[in-house]
Amino acid sequence: MPEMPQMQALAERLDAALAGATLERADLLGFASLKTVEPEPDVLVGRRLERVDRRGKYDLLCFEGGYRVALHLSQAGRVDLELPPKATRPRGSLVRLTFSGPSAAVLLREHGTQRKAGWWVLGPGDDGPLASLGPEVDSEAFAELLRHDQSPRRLYTWLRDQHVVAGIGRGYTDDALHRANLSPFATVGSLDAEAREQLLAAIRTVLAEGLEAERGRTGGLSEPRLGEHFTIHGRVGEPCPRCGATIRRVSFDSYEVAYCTCQTGGTVLADRRLSRLLR
Repeated sequence: MPEMPQMQALAERLDAALAGATLERADLLGFASLKTVEPEPDVLVGRRLERVDRRGKYDLLCFEGGYRVALHLSQAGRVDLELPPKATRPRGSLVRLTFSGPSAAVLLREHGTQRKAGWWVLGPGDDGPLASLGPEVDSEAFAELLRHDQSPRRLYTWLRDQHVVAGIGRGYTDDALHRANLSPFATVGSLDAEAREQLLAAIRTVLAEGLEAERGRTGGLSEPRLGEHFTIHGRVGEPCPRCGATIRRVSFDSYEVAYCTCQTGGTVLADRRLSRLLR
């Protein structure tokens, strides 16, 4: 799933290509992808795109008059920047937003069959799905929360909860916990001050490195898989870059947690898929 580095870099590229352009048409290609009823997409036609921003894992196309389009890619959603616009309808297409001045289009599409990617048309003053998001992962507000929160929740679950902190997901959570040498199953409340600062520094570092790498892309965010920048996420079975042990996983119904036993004091964590309970 695209996280803050992917979505921030994408927002920057879209802004550079499209800011100042006027929306000519919005072609709805996958009807379940539009998550709002009012205002209708046609209200945007003829409006100038002022800028492209980001909030959490959402990219925001900000139009004159206070209207916004929020894009969320979920697990397999992708964005093509078409210069010039195309008339084709690739498999998994959800919406094409066509602009003039310059002539370009943004195509939102989705790989696979889950169909969870979507877009929202937000009127002035309406935050829609953004209203319930926690502070940005790179903000001082989140830093203070991490320094003081006494939640009994596991670190992996807490960090991925967008109502707690917005912008970080499975990939960078795996990598940040590995960088901080902390078990993904440790609780937030169990951390001492030193461990909290260590985790905060690790989160900031992996996100900064990820953003620097993502800024090297061109165009949209079209690749079927986006795991090339991760250290341990998606690398189960490979050697740990710190200790050389095999990277392990804890499997759940729709995702897995990647970790190394150097994070857990040598303990192999329970893999619920195999109905084991090892602590």
